[in-house]
Amino acid sequence: MQNFIKNYKMSFALLLSVVIGGLLGVILGPKANVLEPFGQIYLNLLFTLIVPLVFFGVTSSIANMGAMNRLGKILLSIAIIFSVTAMISGVLALISALLFNPLEKIDTNAIHNILAHAGGDVSADTKELSLAQQLVKTITVGDFFELFSKINMLQLIVFSVIFGIATALVGEKAASVKNLLNAGSEILMKMIHILMYYAPIGLGCYFATIVGQLGTQILEGYLKVFLLYLVLSILYYFVFFSLYAYLSAGKEGFLTFWKHIVPPTVTALATCSSAASIPINLAATKKIGVPADIAETVIPIGVNTHKDGSVIGGVFKVVFLFALFGKEYHNPTMFLSILVVGFLVGAVMGAIPGGGMIGEMLIISVYGFPPEALPVIAVISTIIDAPATVLNSTGNTVCAMLAARFVDGKDWLKKQQGTERKQDEVKQAELLPVK
Repeated sequence: MQNFIKNYKMSFALLLSVVIGGLLGVILGPKANVLEPFGQIYLNLLFTLIVPLVFFGVTSSIANMGAMNRLGKILLSIAIIFSVTAMISGVLALISALLFNPLEKIDTNAIHNILAHAGGDVSADTKELSLAQQLVKTITVGDFFELFSKINMLQLIVFSVIFGIATALVGEKAASVKNLLNAGSEILMKMIHILMYYAPIGLGCYFATIVGQLGTQILEGYLKVFLLYLVLSILYYFVFFSLYAYLSAGKEGFLTFWKHIVPPTVTALATCSSAASIPINLAATKKIGVPADIAETVIPIGVNTHKDGSVIGGVFKVVFLFALFGKEYHNPTMFLSILVVGFLVGAVMGAIPGGGMIGEMLIISVYGFPPEALPVIAVISTIIDAPATVLNSTGNTVCAMLAARFVDGKDWLKKQQGTERKQDEVKQAELLPVK
């Protein structure tokens, strides 16, 4: 029980602050604007950390990948499997959001006045965003100093990736730079940790201001998002995990997967941490029959890079803001754009320290939403945390099975079971008395 409280205490604190803020907003109505400065202080502190957090987080993560060419076929299989499953989850999220708009019949016009008063508005330049037409503008800037702005988030990420790769390739000569990047990343994460003590107050005050203007309509939107996410999570867990297990090793793979998957699922739900689930996931994959070298590679890497649940959340966040601001997204180009951004937010940003916050700023930057919309989608991250962790963490187990299929062929499970039987026979023979 103590571990449960420890792992969920920040989520509980943030949820409680949202609930209290919502109640204050309902009770005070427009008078809740008196709390807005306390929320704005939180946002301003957060925004000042975004640029250095992105640079140090991305560059240090990549610079530490000194052995990028190792493990050959296993790493290739991981990249393919993680990417394909992430895109499948993104497509499902987009389809479900199109079929069940979480903000349907909710008046969202008042949000423009609130955010305009806070200092922002939807960028007119991105009203008709086309990913192809905006490619250069989206991933590059014309001058170095422009990277030091939270509105150019993706451009900063591209620069940081190149800087990190260059640092890794230089090797020992860049050791001091690598140490500086690692130290900078640790310091920024500690600053975020310190700021989180104020987060419940800041987020609660900001949320009270929004609810005071919008009434309970925004709360209805969040409830619909959570219910939609929960239904989609259950569907993905039972149907698509079953499909992946079957593709990995046929009927035997399906049965073996469901025989051993409960402990990893319960652990992920109880701890709300993919990292805390590593030992249980490793034990489950080895009981299933996944070769040790594959299991011990896929599971740790998957903690940071396999984020199907986060991709679904990323798509929901984009669609939520589009609906909230009345922006059109019902065309093939925009669908592709949302899928790409959802993939970046969930699968790519998850590998970076502080990646959740960076991903949310990426959404705002790419589509031209005002930075003050950050807490609006940050609430979504909090309410979907538990089911998202289950999909992210438990999905690593079935992906390890798919990797075994990719690396060792379609009969990998039978071969592994045969090997284990022979090992058991040898052990039993060694225990027999010598005549």
